[in-house]
Amino acid sequence: MKTLPTKSNFLGIEEQKLCSYRDSQFVIQQLPYEHTSSYLQGSAKGPAAIVKASHYVEFYDEMLDMETFRHSGIATLPALRFEKKVNAKAIELIEKETLKLLDDDKFVVSFGAEHTVTLGLVMAHLKKFKNLSVLQIDAHSDLRDTYHGNKFSHACVMARVHELNVKLCQVGIRAQCKEEAELIKSSKNITTFYAHQIRQNPNWMEQATNALTDTVYITIDADGFDPSVVPSVGTAEPGGLFWEEVNQLLNNVVKNKNVVGFDIVEIAPVKGQILSEYAMAKLAYRLMGFIAKKKMVLS
Repeated sequence: MKTLPTKSNFLGIEEQKLCSYRDSQFVIQQLPYEHTSSYLQGSAKGPAAIVKASHYVEFYDEMLDMETFRHSGIATLPALRFEKKVNAKAIELIEKETLKLLDDDKFVVSFGAEHTVTLGLVMAHLKKFKNLSVLQIDAHSDLRDTYHGNKFSHACVMARVHELNVKLCQVGIRAQCKEEAELIKSSKNITTFYAHQIRQNPNWMEQATNALTDTVYITIDADGFDPSVVPSVGTAEPGGLFWEEVNQLLNNVVKNKNVVGFDIVEIAPVKGQILSEYAMAKLAYRLMGFIAKKKMVLS
């Protein structure tokens, strides 16, 4: 599998053995698919911006007391080319390419543009892992049946995931339409922790973790964070999650469940501002660290 030159890969790792596809546990997949952005555009530049920002993330993680990449390796693939593929064809391409990586026993970390890409990622993981559930960190439910006449809109991605009959746990939701709220109330497979509720519930992290099955895929829409933490997103919403609580949630899920893949989506870079892509690069490395640390403890 072809990877990027060391200067262009995640963290800018120079040791070939620690960023080669063959020797790496983690593989960064870049999915610059943007077709249905509904507010600010520019998320197609998000994956590359996260990788570039990662060059300024310290190798050493003080929370984990280790340099994660030295224990696991992190390979970075060139951005997937969609050409003119959109909607179902784009999802099919993502599923196909992701399955190739999973068949090689890689842990796939995907940086997407719009949230639509998560459907293809979940479909691929469902073919490899039984009883999969999805943890969604997001400002929006993304449970509309259609949006602007498109069933594959970013605003509908979790409705399509819900149709796959997987358990879905949503955290940080604070913007939705009535249709979405009614679906949440009627579905046995959706558990939603609204942003306004978690501030009043000291047990919400434990409850969110318990709402998941033993095998978990995580999708992180950057707008799940408060705009003070991650401002450069497609559709920002006030009242979001903060850095430490998201880290605590992810650490708790990794410790108690088998996390098999994750994505970060919806960064829309703004010229002259680097906070958002840097924060998401650091978050990706931190989450890989949680996963690598657990594997080290268990081995």
